[in-house]
Amino acid sequence: MHKPVAIVTGASQGIGYSTAVRLARDFGSVVLVARNRAKLEATAKAVREAGAEALVIDLDLAERASAKKVVEQTLARCGRIDALLNIAGAVPQIDVLEMTDEQWDAGMALKLHGARRLTVEAWPALKASKGSVVLISGNSAIFPKAPYAAVGTINAAIVALAKAFSDKGITDGVQVNSVLPGAVMTGRRRSYLEHWAPLHDMTVEEATEKFPREAGITRYGEPEDIAELMAFLVSPQARWMTGSTIRMDGGEVKSI
Repeated sequence: MHKPVAIVTGASQGIGYSTAVRLARDFGSVVLVARNRAKLEATAKAVREAGAEALVIDLDLAERASAKKVVEQTLARCGRIDALLNIAGAVPQIDVLEMTDEQWDAGMALKLHGARRLTVEAWPALKASKGSVVLISGNSAIFPKAPYAAVGTINAAIVALAKAFSDKGITDGVQVNSVLPGAVMTGRRRSYLEHWAPLHDMTVEEATEKFPREAGITRYGEPEDIAELMAFLVSPQARWMTGSTIRMDGGEVKSI
């Protein structure tokens, strides 16, 4: 019996790290993709301890040739691809009137085009395995605000892209969904709070408590919360879910 293979991008930290470690319980091999080799090796160690083989591929998915390299190395080492989880991508939080073309382009290059190219390159292998794809977006896709213009715009584009891929997947037997996380306590968010708090005469602890209260949620999400959802979406139990956009944000978005 074959051992299923999953590719996780952005696997060096945050949601990507937690998803890779969680998938080690269900997959024989987890391919870890990000730019930081040292951090990926730490993820690989955790994946192996959780019971799966790990393949580390350190490159920048914003570069056009990277997607093909990831697929080639995965197939050469593992022979198949059963799941692709597109998690890589950080978009700067800059006001809509202040962002430069270069900042817009940088935001789209990794999170949108990196995911698009990798999904296209992996598609033949996913078609052969009747596999699954998840593209991570964010709840700003449905309520973009001025300081988060690029984040919201790119996240909305990812949702549309996932829908288009899922339509193709109905014919080809590939399941495609998108996930919209809310406020998750990652290292990046901690760094933001450490920067933001003193600017508003607060301690980091006070700033950390302020957002959930004002957003009307009980707590920040944890990367493991999203990882469990990602694992479900690429499991046999979720095979009838395709073209779905799943919001997991602790109730932050109040609209239907």
